[in-house]
Amino acid sequence: MSTAAVTGKRRSTLRGASLPKWSPWAIGVGSIAVGLGISLAAGLDSSIQWALMAAVLFVLGTYVIAARVEGRRQAKDRVATSLVWVCFLLAVIPLASLVWETLKRGVKVFDVYFLTHSMGVVADTETGGGIYHAILGTLEQVGIATVIAVPIGVMTAVYLVEYGRGKLARAVTFFVDVMTGIPSIVAGLFVLSFWILILKMGYSGFAGSLALAILMMPVVVRSTEEMLKLVPNELREASLALGVPKWRTILKVVLPTSIGGITTGVMLAVARITGETAPVLLLVWGTNFINSDPFKDPQASLPLYIYQQYANSAGSGAAYDRAWAAALALIAFVMILNLVARGIARWKAPKTGR
Repeated sequence: MSTAAVTGKRRSTLRGASLPKWSPWAIGVGSIAVGLGISLAAGLDSSIQWALMAAVLFVLGTYVIAARVEGRRQAKDRVATSLVWVCFLLAVIPLASLVWETLKRGVKVFDVYFLTHSMGVVADTETGGGIYHAILGTLEQVGIATVIAVPIGVMTAVYLVEYGRGKLARAVTFFVDVMTGIPSIVAGLFVLSFWILILKMGYSGFAGSLALAILMMPVVVRSTEEMLKLVPNELREASLALGVPKWRTILKVVLPTSIGGITTGVMLAVARITGETAPVLLLVWGTNFINSDPFKDPQASLPLYIYQQYANSAGSGAAYDRAWAAALALIAFVMILNLVARGIARWKAPKTGR
């Protein structure tokens, strides 16, 4: 007998049995069927209960079947994979349910008229009206907050990564970490006490933008800081070796290299503040009329519009439908921002050669 044949036999004896690729799907279908049968037999009305039972049965069934066929070691690996899939579904299902519910309820009045008209002469109990004034206010408030927060956040991140040493850098890092966890209502109260009560500047969209900028800054700082750390030091050293000053190296080498990640972080920060309601409720108040001046008088916004319409709807009627349609518009706006961030990140990603 040849050596190759002997080696082939030895390899075949060392190779254990394994489950087919379709086994997780079969175990999952069986777990759902058993969980549904148990819930029907026990008279359980909640779909959440039988879904949780099906998840537990899926993990247990995976371990038992894999242990009998592949051994305990491989069974533990499959259980870990099963837990990852279960946690993924537990995270995705509520999100998909939220989007579906908003879409189903919001399309009733979501049309061109709804997007291009305000609530100026429409009572909350009447049909008609739209969110044009709220969209205008949201765009202005978020835009002003972005103009304020992005330069400060990017320059702070540049200082921490490129220059930050000693006690001052540690203090800045500590306060950025603290600001990351500040509730939005606290930022609104701070601006209310300083800008409106002390300086007597009055309620306006700009006051709300100040609070939104406070919430946005730590997100921009953290995302920009991480992107700057990913820039290879060799690029900095090569530029400095050519006699280029450090500030010019940062401006011409470091920032252009990381601009894709920085832009993505800014987009995500904008999406994070777009849905804030508490600072707007405290500082901007709201109006049913179009106010294009963010520095004077109350101004509408989408989150505040949703709150006011739902509060006046008593769970039904025209205001209830408008609240869901405005929520759909807000979700679409945030989703577009996230898609733009992904597109910019992919466009500006480093290109690897073959």
